[in-house]
Amino acid sequence: MTEGKKQNLQQKLKNLPKRPGVYLLKDKGGNILYIGKAVDLRQRVRSYFQEGAAVSPKVKVLAEKVSDLDYTVTDNEVEALILESNLIKEHSPRYNIDLRDDKHYPYLRVTVQERFPRIHVARRVQNDGARYFGPYPNAGAVREIIRLIHRLFMLRMCRGAINSDKSKRPCLNYQIKRCLAPCAGLVSAEEYRRVVDEVLLFLEGRQEKLLQKLAARMEEAAANLEFEKAARLRDQYQAVQAIIEKQKIVATTGGDRDIVALAAGEDVGCVQLFTVRNGRLTGREHFILTNPTGESSTELLKAFLRRYYLLSADIPPEILLSEEIDEKELLSAWLKRRAGRKVRLHVPKRGEKKELVRLALENAQIFLEQEVREKEARDPAVALEALAAELHLVSPPLRMEGYDISHFQGEGTVAAMVVFEKGLPKPKDYRRFLVRGLERPDDYAAIREVVGRRFARLKKATEQEGTENSEDPFSLVPDLILIDGGRGQLNAALQSLQENGYDAAVMAVALAEEEELIYRPGASEPLRLPRSSPALQLLQRIRDEAHRFALTSQRRQRTRPSRGSVLLDVPGIGAKRRKALLRAFGSIEAMRRASVDELAAVETMNRQAAINLYNYLQENGSSKQET
Repeated sequence: MTEGKKQNLQQKLKNLPKRPGVYLLKDKGGNILYIGKAVDLRQRVRSYFQEGAAVSPKVKVLAEKVSDLDYTVTDNEVEALILESNLIKEHSPRYNIDLRDDKHYPYLRVTVQERFPRIHVARRVQNDGARYFGPYPNAGAVREIIRLIHRLFMLRMCRGAINSDKSKRPCLNYQIKRCLAPCAGLVSAEEYRRVVDEVLLFLEGRQEKLLQKLAARMEEAAANLEFEKAARLRDQYQAVQAIIEKQKIVATTGGDRDIVALAAGEDVGCVQLFTVRNGRLTGREHFILTNPTGESSTELLKAFLRRYYLLSADIPPEILLSEEIDEKELLSAWLKRRAGRKVRLHVPKRGEKKELVRLALENAQIFLEQEVREKEARDPAVALEALAAELHLVSPPLRMEGYDISHFQGEGTVAAMVVFEKGLPKPKDYRRFLVRGLERPDDYAAIREVVGRRFARLKKATEQEGTENSEDPFSLVPDLILIDGGRGQLNAALQSLQENGYDAAVMAVALAEEEELIYRPGASEPLRLPRSSPALQLLQRIRDEAHRFALTSQRRQRTRPSRGSVLLDVPGIGAKRRKALLRAFGSIEAMRRASVDELAAVETMNRQAAINLYNYLQENGSSKQET
């Protein structure tokens, strides 16, 4: 921080008011690092910067990055809480506790403001008159609910307004009994609205009341001799009844409530949410919270309540918690504003409610342990250590290359080389190979050619320069190469390694896709690792990236113009440089005879692009297809 900015920050700290409000801590670039609220802005904000203050190491790191601050005063703490929640939602600061990727959580939206409502997925709640349900962490579950509703209640799927006075022929959804066909005038607006009301009861978890309505409508249809309609209502009744039987009865007293239980880790937390409606457990979801500043479990729980119920379209009159929190009255007042009625926050001490909280807490702890394991598996260092152990390597393979072959109906065979360093992809070192001379698809021959060309380049670079060139990936010796395929593909790669003298220096393995078996040189049986293994997951990421890059390259090869199109395979060469090169040299063969300096002298070119082009043309040889 410059001296001027430091003095400016100190001056702002001195002038902070002793008022409720919200503060924004910013870095030297003006980016918001943290947003908080306070009853006393002066006391709260200055506590970050006091020498010897009892704050965690992570908070000290945050304070060291702060170069500026803004604040907004409010009339009371409830208003500060509302403003803080909205600003966090808008800016998602790095150091605030947050629901992981909560901006992507979907909602169910029922367009009750329309004459013939429909149901679909929405990504945010808007004040548009529609009914929203959610948020749901699992997008797949949302789609499943929509499919179930279309099957049970047959709401329309089409978009736009419907004019039933101008009826038209019903679509296929009506024929397969997935729509009531209001567009064709086959259902009145009043009857359709009754069905929508039943959908709302279903989504609210009020299945008992829904069953009563379905039973009444079924008897009414039978009395009117509408036997087809009565049969459909009977099927709906039985389906809803089956759903109720799967739900666990959790309270004899009935009522609507949410159960919120938190399990906290060092830098992550997990909240288990049970949704109880009419005494039945109607929903179970878990949420992962980030904890970048190492806050206590109480702070995590408060942050979840603020974040979730800011987004939630359904706030019950009672919320049971797994532990006591301060600011309970403040949060209750805020929730009252959100829900339009009193909301009670309560930690049960005995009885059925306490058992519910205990069950939710057990689930939260299980999901937290699972998250920690998965996070460790995603850690590149952990995965590399595990891979070295499984393959009996002396040290973790810090540089790895993955190879895959792609062709289209036997033509246009393309190979891809992807590079991972320290367990992470390094896209600038990716390379494509055009495989020629194959009369029919032959993955073994293609692998043999590509690996041979790659290590021939390495051998040549070593003989000429004697040292590695970090700018040229072909001059670097990988610790491990991964071939997409089985034993046959591995043997083809090993043959090329041996021909170039690298069979002892470079470890090669193959990963077969269906059963995820790892083939190793000299091993009679493939290695089978559990799907949860960090080592296997790392190999899968390399294999999948090589497959993606090969497929992209092959499609690009098919769709681009032929003249000079191979130039587009070269890193740093786009359409503009390709045209300039063709104007300057006339053909790719002429470019191949040019030096790096001559290539770099072309308009729009630079030296690195010239080096890439020179290496590529020398590697790929001549071909009539390139002109």
